[in-house]
Amino acid sequence: MDAAPKRILIADDEPDILEIVSYNLQNEGFEVYTAKNGDEAIERAKILHPDLIILDIMMPKKTGVEVCNILRSQSLFQETIIIFLTALSDEGSQIKGLETGADDYISKPISPKVLISRVNALFRRLNKEKGKTINVGNVCIDPVRFNVAVNNNNIILAKKEFELLHLLASKPGRVFLRNEILTQIWGTDVIVGDRTIDVHIRKIRQKLELDCITTVKGVGYKFEL
Repeated sequence: MDAAPKRILIADDEPDILEIVSYNLQNEGFEVYTAKNGDEAIERAKILHPDLIILDIMMPKKTGVEVCNILRSQSLFQETIIIFLTALSDEGSQIKGLETGADDYISKPISPKVLISRVNALFRRLNKEKGKTINVGNVCIDPVRFNVAVNNNNIILAKKEFELLHLLASKPGRVFLRNEILTQIWGTDVIVGDRTIDVHIRKIRQKLELDCITTVKGVGYKFEL
């Protein structure tokens, strides 16, 4: 039996963008739905439970960043892939968007080939993340259920936080270089700075309430208990 097609929700207030993106994604075999503003995007996401959401940043009702923050605060959308689509191309806007929990950032005008390539790459990366449960001390990380537990108490992490923790915990005691972390978690096509890693590390420590990630000054990070 063939697997069900991946479900994608596109939110943009420009009808031409919705038409172009929808057409190209449907041609790739995806099940595509649309929303015209931020409020509608949230409502449709809660009903459809999409595998991937493409959000225009400058939307009426709620911006793409606001929508991303609201969805990421709910456990149902921790694993959902989120891409920002925007005319804002400066590095500061990209970093701000990625720090809210987005997985990628695509600038307008849109290249359908680039968009399809990014979408497929993100789905491939998500599939690779699924594997065996990691147990280190009192920490249990389950990449299939996208779940982290400390002393059997479940902890909710944002998608990038989970990916970062899973990477570090996959090899306890090993120092992961900053460039290595950026490449494996954010990919080579996304521009992020060192501050992005620091922000995610700080949030992981706060949520786990554990001193389990050690900073190796000027080098990177390692997971140890």
